[in-house]
Amino acid sequence: MAKIKITQIKSVIDRSERQKRTIEALGLKKINHSVEVEATPAIIGMVRKVNHLVAIETI
Repeated sequence: MAKIKITQIKSVIDRSERQKRTIEALGLKKINHSVEVEATPAIIGMVRKVNHLVAIETI
């Protein structure tokens, strides 16, 4: 599988609890924090739900 780098670019303040938990499940903690993960269908689905809060780069 390909790897992707996910970076949180916006705050989760005033977001739904579901979006907050999705960001947490992706391993992001605060703005400008990045994680590298495998591009599995589950991860891609989570990224799509919070795509307005994160930036994605392929590695």
